Amino acid sequence: MQGVLIIDKAAGLTSHDVVAKVRRILKERRVGHTGTLDPFATGVLVVLVGGATRLAQFLSGSDKEYEAVIRLGFATDTGDLTGKPLEPSTKTLEPWSRDEVETALAGLRGQIDQVPPMYSAKKQGGKKLYELARRGEQVEREPARVKISVFEMTQAVNVFSQNSDGTTDIQVRVVCSAGTYIRTLAEDLGKRLGVGAHVAELRRTRAGQFDLQQSLTLEQLETKVQQDGLADFIVSPDVALEFLPQVCLSSLEVQHTQQGRPLKLSTATEVLNDAALVRMRDQLGKLIAVGSYDIQTQLLRPRVVLS
Repeated sequence: MQGVLIIDKAAGLTSHDVVAKVRRILKERRVGHTGTLDPFATGVLVVLVGGATRLAQFLSGSDKEYEAVIRLGFATDTGDLTGKPLEPSTKTLEPWSRDEVETALAGLRGQIDQVPPMYSAKKQGGKKLYELARRGEQVEREPARVKISVFEMTQAVNVFSQNSDGTTDIQVRVVCSAGTYIRTLAEDLGKRLGVGAHVAELRRTRAGQFDLQQSLTLEQLETKVQQDGLADFIVSPDVALEFLPQVCLSSLEVQHTQQGRPLKLSTATEVLNDAALVRMRDQLGKLIAVGSYDIQTQLLRPRVVLS
């Protein structure tokens, strides 16, 4: 088995937990994923199976889409509902106007710098930040540039959810570049509104071209394997990378590619940019490799050979 599965991750599971369960269900050792999803979060987790695990580098940089509930009233040490409050809850029984919230949201759209949260898997000095945070250590983190394409409220006009503790919930939709932390986005929104904030709910609805409509829960995956198989749900490596340009190889070029030899592509230079990633397919449409094009030498060099 080789390809991509879209798993609808349940709350309480780490991304590693999902990979382990998929390995058990499919009886396949080679299983990986293209981007971590926090344990409390749910939704799209792109899982690679078999030889397709080698394609992670080409899929992990895709943009993401989320639905979230941001709770205004207090911040937590993790930036989400699983953490400890950093201050007493601020009463927000008279919430902000929709225009005030919209102005704050607008200020966080576009290209912005984000400081990674301490409770994240990002490494610094060879150690994951959450490992340092659990030991009570705080370290300086370099901000990273991310792109927030969409950051908008999804409630009806002038409707905010009031909680019994006086906090206010705002439902939002976010479309962002890879590497964006929704928890940090929530905290920054709170700062613009003058109040602590954290993420109370988070659901990833899309990762690149993959969305929830293509997904299976782990329970559904197990049932499918036991009954009628995964033909309708496993995405082939070629389809998973269909956003890349392609070249069709002759039988001899397939052999050369499998041996790792570069190919001369003088007839394709007008459609390929320098360093472009290219799907290298045989005459039946099977993905043989992913190559990188050198515009000066007009050579297409295999980077990852699948077959």
